[in-house]
Amino acid sequence: MATTGRAAWHRRTGLLPIAYLGGLVALGFAHPFLPAWRWLAIHLLLLGAVTNAILVWSAHFTAAVLRTPVPSRRRPEGVRLAVLNVGVCAVLVGGTADRPWVGVGGAALVFAAVAAHLAWLARRLRRALPARFRVTVHYYLAASLALLAGVPVGAGMLLTDDAHRPRLLLFHAHVNLLGWVTLTVLGTLLTLWPTMLRTRMADGAARAAAVALPLACVGLLLLGLGLLAWWRAVTAVGLALFLLGVSVALRPALAVARGRPPYAFATWSLAAAAGWLLVALAVDAVTLLTATEPATAVDRFGQVLIPLLVGFVGQVLVGALTYLLPVVLGGGPAPVRARAALLDRHGPQRVAMTNAALAVFALPSPPYVRITTSLLILAALVQFLVPAARVLLTARR
Repeated sequence: MATTGRAAWHRRTGLLPIAYLGGLVALGFAHPFLPAWRWLAIHLLLLGAVTNAILVWSAHFTAAVLRTPVPSRRRPEGVRLAVLNVGVCAVLVGGTADRPWVGVGGAALVFAAVAAHLAWLARRLRRALPARFRVTVHYYLAASLALLAGVPVGAGMLLTDDAHRPRLLLFHAHVNLLGWVTLTVLGTLLTLWPTMLRTRMADGAARAAAVALPLACVGLLLLGLGLLAWWRAVTAVGLALFLLGVSVALRPALAVARGRPPYAFATWSLAAAAGWLLVALAVDAVTLLTATEPATAVDRFGQVLIPLLVGFVGQVLVGALTYLLPVVLGGGPAPVRARAALLDRHGPQRVAMTNAALAVFALPSPPYVRITTSLLILAALVQFLVPAARVLLTARR
């Protein structure tokens, strides 16, 4: 990857999240034979697919919003991704095979890769000329710091199982999901959402993003402290501030969507994901603030994870890749349109099936209903993975 061009780079790196999502589908059928399948599924999605996508695409959008040239040599990025994926595989093996020190070593590699990514972002921001949307990179910096705070806690949980574990688990989950993932998504949507809708950005969108970031960061900090110390008042204030920051950041996107409604699979997928994010934050507030102790909150956290992981994270990832991959692979207008049409095929059915199945799954229902809805969600994921793999494997520079 020393001198890889943009199209070839994204063709190769695009296979990384696709491979982890494929592993998630395989796990859906093999999970009866794996005692730790829930943990494995969460980390295949978040640590494998999502973290790879964030490292690749946050670098891409950083160069775009700062208007800096795309590097002709990709060796540093390739090394970061290699270190990341060795670490991810070690974490997955350590967590599922009960080899805690293997998982801790993998977590250290993940930490090193993200720290190097953070340093790269900071250098790019420091050397760039003033840019209108540089706040996007600030979101990426804050998100990276959040993951660097969450990774050591997750590694520590592989080694200990004491009375403090529920608090550590709540901290680890919230900092990684709301910090690493949600902050990255909010920063990217500033420019990506109006581009996907093929319309102009809402007035004051950059200013709203700049106001929302400190609200979300202070809220996340208070939320983390409140969960570690189990101070429910601090937790409530932190979650309220974070929700306020998300609302401020999403308001311009809603204004844009009123004037130019979503029209394709990618845009409907991201719109649905934003709705599930708000639902998940509301459910999270109820479960945390009504729990009398951390263990109770952990037991109830599954009600938050399903809308967050499937409704928000999964739909953002699939929707964004559906839009971005045809564009960055290049080749001219005709190939781009052909790839976009392939990835958009059966879009209304996929969005409707995914969200209806998820809504039913989230409600109290018999086991056979939950199994059926799970299979429908997996089927929708396969409907994305097959054409995405075909696009990546057949594209040419």
